[in-house]
Amino acid sequence: MEISAINAPASPSFEALDAAPEGPVFAALVESLPDPVLVVSAHDSADLADRRVIFANSAAREVLRIQREGAPLVSVIRRPRVLEAVDESLFGGLHGEAAYETGGAQGRYWRVLTRPLAPAADGAHLALLVIRDETDSRRNERMRADFLANASHELRTPLASLAGFIETLRGHAKDDPAARDRFLGVMAAQAGRMARLIDDLLSLSRIELNEHIAPEGMVDLVAPVLDVVDALGPLAAERGVKLQARLPARGVAMVAGDRDQLLQVAQNLIDNALKYSPDNGVVEIEVCPDLSADAAVAVTRPGGARLSILSPDLVGGERFVALRCADQGPGIAREHLPRLSERFYRVEGQKSGERLGTGLGLAIVKHIVNRHRGGLAIESIEGEGTTFTAYLPALS
Repeated sequence: MEISAINAPASPSFEALDAAPEGPVFAALVESLPDPVLVVSAHDSADLADRRVIFANSAAREVLRIQREGAPLVSVIRRPRVLEAVDESLFGGLHGEAAYETGGAQGRYWRVLTRPLAPAADGAHLALLVIRDETDSRRNERMRADFLANASHELRTPLASLAGFIETLRGHAKDDPAARDRFLGVMAAQAGRMARLIDDLLSLSRIELNEHIAPEGMVDLVAPVLDVVDALGPLAAERGVKLQARLPARGVAMVAGDRDQLLQVAQNLIDNALKYSPDNGVVEIEVCPDLSADAAVAVTRPGGARLSILSPDLVGGERFVALRCADQGPGIAREHLPRLSERFYRVEGQKSGERLGTGLGLAIVKHIVNRHRGGLAIESIEGEGTTFTAYLPALS
């Protein structure tokens, strides 16, 4: 993003405000602002290390992890565009603006506004920096664009099918009871698929919107898993598929989480395994508490293809609770693994029985697990089956 700058009138220095009778009031206001605010001082325009942070409010200290006053600006913010904008204000007397994104599992989008201040008593140049978190607005924008693109693409086929059947029923099939019943059955199935698709798209959009906000509730992971096993039991019994659950005692597998979203994770993983399991097969479901990150993604299918789809930002000594779901289906070739969590991606040539999915289940799982600061891994052997592992930070 380009930096824009315009001429700005002179502003009073922060020191001048602090020295005024209202100074303590202004200082308290700035300290309590939710946006990070900094004041930067510099003498020499040619020396980048000369730019020093002489004030940072509480939000700035937390976001930028500023340990002390007088820290070099380049050790706090390393973005060249931001540093250029600061120089525009320090030495050019101009308003500056820059934007940047931070990486990692929880990406953020920041906009930095810089303003010149009047020189300090010792002649140092001063500039004010205000940093705004625009992650939510960017997510909203992307969510709307993605929703429209995905919905229009995926709804086109069933809508065309419905239109074709309606036209047929208006024509030569209107007096054929057998054809009419068959076509109406297909139309009902297509309408149901569109309803599921819209529900999943809306669910995914809501999850992505709040993905950067960690959940605050406490959940025993065993509870939602049991709910899903009970709900899918009759469907599994119809096909002779056994849902084999190995679960710890209640209260052992506690995580910080949103119960409804963790129910979605269990629902999607177990339902997916059931769809791809052969008749009279077995789906193994396991909840494993108190694991290290390495143990959570330990190999369960030696010799198979293996990939970590999502890895958490680790804190030293952190423990995890893992949910593993293994099927005896056709397995997945290594080249398909990186794309499994993409929206609407399906492995060509694989059948999932009579119940067609929307292609959004694993994308929903990935984003929920990411919101919970967890990880997601997959192992698969063609012809033998697939294992998905979702692991979440355990409550100590």
